[in-house]
Amino acid sequence: MVERLLLRARRGGPGTRSVSLRGLRLQRVPRGLASFPGLRALSLRDNELRCLPAELGGLSRLRELNLGNNIFEEVPEQLKYLSSLQKLHLFGNKITTISPTIFDGLEKLVLLNLNNNKLKYLPPEIHRLENLENMNLNNNQLESVPKELCSLQKLSELHLSHNCLITIPEEIGYMTNLRMLCLSRNQIGVLPDGLCKLRKLRILDVAGNKIQIFPIAMEDLMLMELYCENNPLLQKQPVSAIQEEEVWSLKEIAARFIFSQLTKEDSILHTAVKQNLEACNILSKKQECAQCGQGFLNMWLECVRFVNVRQKMKISRNVHLLPVRTLLCSYKCFNHPGHGFFGIAVP
Repeated sequence: MVERLLLRARRGGPGTRSVSLRGLRLQRVPRGLASFPGLRALSLRDNELRCLPAELGGLSRLRELNLGNNIFEEVPEQLKYLSSLQKLHLFGNKITTISPTIFDGLEKLVLLNLNNNKLKYLPPEIHRLENLENMNLNNNQLESVPKELCSLQKLSELHLSHNCLITIPEEIGYMTNLRMLCLSRNQIGVLPDGLCKLRKLRILDVAGNKIQIFPIAMEDLMLMELYCENNPLLQKQPVSAIQEEEVWSLKEIAARFIFSQLTKEDSILHTAVKQNLEACNILSKKQECAQCGQGFLNMWLECVRFVNVRQKMKISRNVHLLPVRTLLCSYKCFNHPGHGFFGIAVP
């Protein structure tokens, strides 16, 4: 069977562009593939392969390789020699590790499909896939995402559903071309503020996590679809509150005074602050009160506001109001009538 398929392909001449050896229960790659120097697409999916021959690295014009549904336990080293490869499918294997050297020769890769494997981590060297546009890592065992992944600025789709993720790097805000982010069925409790910098993001799926509240700038996103069902989202349930006495530290009092003075163009503090690097570092942590707009240094009162986003985007059916994190500078602002902010009760 295999020989007949290769013979048929050879009749197409040295310019043969595509060969499919799918579903033949192959335990090794047949010899002779290197005799197709013009090969652009090769499918070896649905077999029983666990390794690749060295000669496969000679397919210098290969653009698409499908190795899905085999029994590879690691990403084959030979792939780094396929310098023209643009699409690589490795779904449905038993891959637990990825050698950092794999990424050395895959600069042209635009799609990487590693769904349904056993990966627990990604090497930081993944940032070398600088042309990657679509990455699929669903149904693995990933416990974290390296911040280096966030330097892939051409990435438009990132699929990380059904893993063991607890957090997402703050640096995700660097992925400026990201349009679809799927994080469903993980253990994520808090979404980073950097997420709200993704101005091109249109689809966000965080269903089935442990999220209670969304980042402050959530409304800045231009989402078309948001899926957040099966999260313990905060509810509009009134509770009695005990007002504590506001006692600010000297550092906080000084910071609030400086913030108020820096709003004045002729303030002598502008020059003084610029000349003091330590002061600049401290003041860079400025927060802004959602009620009065004044700046403050340390988070004083964390609240939640409930935003109706149904008119702006497609959202999970059972979600009517989206809880969004809000910061207030004082109880005075919290007690101001008509603002619509709710205090967060700690059990």
